Amino acid sequence: MSEDQQAPAFSLDLSEDTRTMRDWVHDFAATVIRPAAAEWDEREETPWPVLEEAAKVGLYSLDFFAGQWFEPTGLGTPVAFEEIFWGDAGIGLALTGSCLAAVAVASNGTNEQIGEWLPQMFGGPGDIKLGAFCSSEPDAGSDVGAIRTRAVYSEATDEWVLNGTKAWATNGGIANVHVVVASVDPDLGSRGQASFIIPPGTRGLSQGQKFRKHGIRASHTAEVVLDDVRVPGHCLVGGKEKLDARLARLASGGAAGEQAAMKTFEASRPTVAAMAVGVARAAFEYARDYATQREQFGKPIGQNQAVAYMLADMGTSIDAARLLTWRAAWMARHGHKFTSAEGSMSKLFAGETAVRVTEQAIQILGGNGYTREYPVERMHRDAKIFTIFEGTSEIQRLIIGRAVTGLPVR
Repeated sequence: MSEDQQAPAFSLDLSEDTRTMRDWVHDFAATVIRPAAAEWDEREETPWPVLEEAAKVGLYSLDFFAGQWFEPTGLGTPVAFEEIFWGDAGIGLALTGSCLAAVAVASNGTNEQIGEWLPQMFGGPGDIKLGAFCSSEPDAGSDVGAIRTRAVYSEATDEWVLNGTKAWATNGGIANVHVVVASVDPDLGSRGQASFIIPPGTRGLSQGQKFRKHGIRASHTAEVVLDDVRVPGHCLVGGKEKLDARLARLASGGAAGEQAAMKTFEASRPTVAAMAVGVARAAFEYARDYATQREQFGKPIGQNQAVAYMLADMGTSIDAARLLTWRAAWMARHGHKFTSAEGSMSKLFAGETAVRVTEQAIQILGGNGYTREYPVERMHRDAKIFTIFEGTSEIQRLIIGRAVTGLPVR
């Protein structure tokens, strides 16, 4: 390389603003989230006091989440989410659960919809609000094409009428704003679906069964029942003109373009991976510190190769998961297509790392790790969801397999 040529820049250093944000969020996680984690896990209720404290400092706010989403490198959101979930996954999901509904509108909605509805998903101090994204159904989880919730347009009143039942909805039934995926043309499967904003207080929407869960218990998860729910025409995410154009292309044999729900999940995968990294890191750090202090046979158990090797594998996996997550987040922010399913790679690896690392943390703590007196038991329960929600590990492998082979893997 000649003297007048500069080597291409490459750095994994976070910007000063992102480091400052990370330290601020970490401090909140350490001083507010962690001390409350066990209580709200046992209560299995939305931690409203924690949300209020987060709103007071600006952490639970549209401004904060939007600021990290648009951070220039793309790393703002994964860095913030890792720290929040390092604090606790259940409370973390209560704090971030509105973001999926916000992303659904921000990614696919009109400017008017974004300006009107996103603020109503967060509120502010003294007036906490929530958003809920409702896609899955009792018989349609991974198979999004099996969604039965119907949306029928009434031209006379310019209204959409929705009927159906949604399952496993974070903030379902208690949210101020629900974003619901429904079928407008069942014959087209997932290509005939659209998303709808259900405004606060809309008649016909109610909470069904609230699920009692294995983990992430501080996050509210429930069915959402839609019984002749009527919403104005302008509540169709993206608008009717855009939907009609897509359906017309399909009718003439053209491509449908990106389906809104799938676009939402694609955008959210690196953020979910970051959540998993946070849980794994929390368990690793606890087990590491325990191994340096706990003595058996006259020495710290960390001096035993069996324990040290386990910690070595845990730390290596976490760093690898974080790098996959950062790569996917950077690609998404800079408009690079996930040609090798990089988003799915990050979610798959980080989710399975969280399950494995939290299990190994319990093993290092032995009998103590299996009790609720120590947090790794809760972390292990929380970790399992990351191989299930927003695309199971099996679905991620299917997506990756199709991407790397170019074949219609089934």
